[in-house]
Amino acid sequence: MAEATASTPEDRARERAKSYTGLLWHIGVFIVINAFLWILDATVGVKGIQWAYWVTLFWGLGLAFHVVAYLVGGSGFEERTYQKFLAEEKQRQSGTS
Repeated sequence: MAEATASTPEDRARERAKSYTGLLWHIGVFIVINAFLWILDATVGVKGIQWAYWVTLFWGLGLAFHVVAYLVGGSGFEERTYQKFLAEEKQRQSGTS
């Protein structure tokens, strides 16, 4: 049986809360650091914004993947997929036995 079904509701809630706070920290750090980089680039750069755009773009892509991973992980998708594959394996095993 999958670990998710073997754990208690408290354990699952703790993991979801940990994942959520991790996502919030990532968003917060992204905003603060990128704001600083944009201000730095605008004030020090000769012709305005030159490199802060690229940092924000690629870090933003990473943040987007973090958001998607959080949403997919919290939706029960992994557990449903596990149950589907487990049922297929049990059916396959009972058909060959």
